[in-house]
Amino acid sequence: MKIRKEDFGTYEGKKVWLFILENDRGMILKATNYGGIITSLIVPDKNGQPRDVVLGFDHLDGYLKGHPYFGAIVGRFANRIKNAEFTLNGKTYQLAKNDGENHLHGGIKGFDKVLWEAATEEEEEKVSLALHYLSPDGEEGYPGNLSVDVTYTLDNNNNLEIEYKAETDQPTILNLTHHDYFNLSDPSQDILDHVAQINADEYLEEENLIPTGKKLPVEGTPFDFRKARTFGLEIAKTGIGYDNCYVLKNRGGDPEFCAVVHSPASGISLEVRTNAPGLQLYTANYLDGSLKGKNGIAYPQYGAFCLETQSFPDAPHHPDFPSTILNPGEKYFHKTIFSLYSKS
Repeated sequence: MKIRKEDFGTYEGKKVWLFILENDRGMILKATNYGGIITSLIVPDKNGQPRDVVLGFDHLDGYLKGHPYFGAIVGRFANRIKNAEFTLNGKTYQLAKNDGENHLHGGIKGFDKVLWEAATEEEEEKVSLALHYLSPDGEEGYPGNLSVDVTYTLDNNNNLEIEYKAETDQPTILNLTHHDYFNLSDPSQDILDHVAQINADEYLEEENLIPTGKKLPVEGTPFDFRKARTFGLEIAKTGIGYDNCYVLKNRGGDPEFCAVVHSPASGISLEVRTNAPGLQLYTANYLDGSLKGKNGIAYPQYGAFCLETQSFPDAPHHPDFPSTILNPGEKYFHKTIFSLYSKS
């Protein structure tokens, strides 16, 4: 196990670093303290050849020009908040309308666009990158000074653990996630042949990507991945593609299995465990080949899938959803484990 860092450029006059974590089995994680972005995740395929299984850019400049949250920490509130406002303890807070009339992924300058403090730790069987950010009261319209810690840990079993912790000095709302775009075979091709299984009997009904408050059964719908099948099997019946929040079965304690995706072409599988109540499946519906990433590759529509473990979208407007309120003296805790392995 080893970890090192490289110069990755400058942002707002401050140094940006690229941290490289490597285990003894050929798995390599590259992450920068700008946005906590995971720029590369390299694992051996079924033939022992290294493959980078996440979308992104070779240089910091690509991220600074704008992108669809490739590999970034998302906050303060992942996903959408209807009408870009919420009421907490009788006071209404106005947020940025950066997705039509709605608020998306923390606003104009969310956690994906800030510079995080970084520290590393190296042990015999694991290496970690610890990121810290203090979000000031009023940032992007949210109340409270919020202290956030996100830690990436890579071990020798090819597990990438992402742990989120936070505390506030005023009541606020919080919903953190990570927005990796995975392609387990070839980033120049779509992922419609990837075989997916999601451990959920229900998903949230939506109108224009905003939950109505109803939970619908997946049975008999294109959203039923309880038994493994390809993303492409019924994607045409969804409209433009998958962008849906699944209601997970876990109980909020230790991370439990929620999804697995396999690429027959590469032999690489990705298994996800979490203690979050929801899983947003997104199939990169709005990529269209115009965005060029690592090695000049044009990323096509459906060129990746995202499995964003999180609380439910628009939770502040739905009292029966799991609460996203964080009060002083409470500790926010969310953990997700991505396990990668290959088989012929």
